[in-house]
Amino acid sequence: MEERRIVSGDREVMGDKLVFTGTCIEVETLVDYLKAGHAPEGFPTVSREQAEAYLETTIS
Repeated sequence: MEERRIVSGDREVMGDKLVFTGTCIEVETLVDYLKAGHAPEGFPTVSREQAEAYLETTIS
């Protein structure tokens, strides 16, 4: 994946909640969705690479 921020927080985007960069998808929402056993393809604006990179940084 290219070097860029995976997630961002901005008051102008979703009230400063942590979202995947370039989307309005809250990180917490996608993580909960994945924990429930769903595939990340349910959120087409978040790339698989973004989801995997975020999970790798939080697990390690």
